[in-house]
Amino acid sequence: MKISRRRRRCLVSAPALALLIASAGCSSADEAVKAAVPSPDSKVTELCRNLDERLPKKVDGLGRADPEPKSELTAGWGDPAIILRCGVARPPEMNDPEADGVTVDGVNWLLDEQDDGSFRFTSTLRKAYVEITLPKERTGDGVSPLTDFAVPIKKTVPKGVA
Repeated sequence: MKISRRRRRCLVSAPALALLIASAGCSSADEAVKAAVPSPDSKVTELCRNLDERLPKKVDGLGRADPEPKSELTAGWGDPAIILRCGVARPPEMNDPEADGVTVDGVNWLLDEQDDGSFRFTSTLRKAYVEITLPKERTGDGVSPLTDFAVPIKKTVPKGVA
């Protein structure tokens, strides 16, 4: 049996070709870790900027890899990333007297397990709320990643109520 081969011309319009090239070029950016940037008032923003300057290069042995969009109010470490967001709004769970909390090296945290198995910790009794999200893959070490944040938070975010 003989297989016949025909040459076919593929006609692609210029706009369609441009779209194809543009979408191929965006694939790596689509995989970047993203984090919503908080929008606190100017006093809290200044505290968060000071915190950003003191954040560790490594958390739980993981190198820093900040999420998109770049901001002094967000930071990340590892892949899957441990994400820090500074200046978040006060979580409503803080009104619940039955809410779970933990103290790690002098910093108090509200603990909130997410539906996807990750954990969100939000600092309490500080002039700015700092949120740390541990992805499900990083929860096996318990709260040990929080120890890396204790000193920078204590030095830059004073005790008090935000």
